Amino acid sequence: MAAHLLIVEDEEKLARFVELELQHEGYEVSKAADGREGLKMATEGNFDLILLDIMLPGLNGLEVLRRLMQDNPTPTILLTARDEVMDKVSGLDGGAVDYITKPFAIEELLARVRVALKLHGKVGAESTTSGVSATKEEGVYTWQKLRLDEKKREVTYDGHIISLTNREFLMLEMLLKNKDIVLSRDTLLEKVCGYDYVGETNMIDVYIRYLRSKIDDAYDVNMITTVRGVGYVIKSDAE
Repeated sequence: MAAHLLIVEDEEKLARFVELELQHEGYEVSKAADGREGLKMATEGNFDLILLDIMLPGLNGLEVLRRLMQDNPTPTILLTARDEVMDKVSGLDGGAVDYITKPFAIEELLARVRVALKLHGKVGAESTTSGVSATKEEGVYTWQKLRLDEKKREVTYDGHIISLTNREFLMLEMLLKNKDIVLSRDTLLEKVCGYDYVGETNMIDVYIRYLRSKIDDAYDVNMITTVRGVGYVIKSDAE
């Protein structure tokens, strides 16, 4: 059974970004947008881990944490935009297992989640989830003769290494993890550039062209499909 996580965060865009990333990793995710709602959900629900913002409307995160530790001491990671020592000390003294300062790299947050779940004897993510095309090798995703290895940060086609930039790799990874699911430009933009990116969404079209040049054109395949007016998808039935 997948771990069930609760995100208590009032920044809607950030909460959605983190939710998608956690779901892609195989976790079950619920969200609350203010302190009171988060406290109610946390005390009434059965969560394995809570991601709790400090600056919340209704009740601030430290007060939510204090009440939570009295009634339902669930492992909690604090999210804060304030890089102040006293915030961190107060949170850890109040019962939080960890903290991370915004803006953060999603890979770091995912690593902290895995560590917190492991340390507290909680279950991790499912090995496969809806929309996630995992192979027998953990962290390896394939399409025809294409192979993406997350751990090695390596992409090959029929054994030949394809040189990709970091953003090209992240976009290809996102598309392969979500075969048969059309991903919008906004969703891809959040993954490739971060939730706090401010700029044009046509950047995604540029990186799609780069990927097509390096893979589709180079190996005479049609891997990435454009869904006009929506976004892009890699279809498993093309394998």
